[in-house]
Amino acid sequence: MNLQGLKILVTGGSRGIGAGVVQQLAQSGATVAFTYSSNKESAEKILETLNGDHSIVQMNMEDEKSIETGVAQVLEKFGTLDGLVNNAGITNDQLILRMGVDDFDRVYQVNLRGAFYCTKLCLRPMLKARKGSLIHISSVVGHTGNPGQANYTAMKAGLEGFSRSIALELSSRNIRSNCVAPGFIESDMTHALTDDQKKLLLERIPLGRIGTAQDVANCVEFLLSDKSNYITGQTLHVNGGMYLN
Repeated sequence: MNLQGLKILVTGGSRGIGAGVVQQLAQSGATVAFTYSSNKESAEKILETLNGDHSIVQMNMEDEKSIETGVAQVLEKFGTLDGLVNNAGITNDQLILRMGVDDFDRVYQVNLRGAFYCTKLCLRPMLKARKGSLIHISSVVGHTGNPGQANYTAMKAGLEGFSRSIALELSSRNIRSNCVAPGFIESDMTHALTDDQKKLLLERIPLGRIGTAQDVANCVEFLLSDKSNYITGQTLHVNGGMYLN
């Protein structure tokens, strides 16, 4: 797919799904800025794999000033913005009876409030250009629920409601908003599973394999491209069939 000339911001792009998205978008011709929270070395390693005038930006999604500063740096460099991928997120798992208010609030600050504020700040150039694509990385567990993740699943479900609402608000300006909801994706966590745990996990996935960051990145690329210019307010599930909507 050709994203030549597009300028895109990806939050949380220094590892995992975010890194896969950054690499795919750059390969497709986009100029990408991506954020990291604290591990600059990891972000620089991803940047070294890319060809082109891409950049990294430090952004703490819990801190409004940090988000404001980061977005301002991106807009100063790019001059405009064609797309935003809200990927930054954390987990803080605990059973509800043991979950503290702080455990809930921190996941809210990063996964939902941070995405809201970053989106708000990125909209001005898109409104001016009367075009843009917003992608929000949610999760299959926002639909199915998951024990020990009441905070995380609530924020992912909330992110999808947020996306649908702004899709309705922004459609008259030709700005689209969609979600990509991954299922189980290869990560340090899945690599640490035992063979028996992996077997049980695979039994839940009709396609018989754990997904990859590339699987998710391909869908993000599609939703940022002109190939999807009649799609808005939707959630694209990438889960191998483990959840059928």
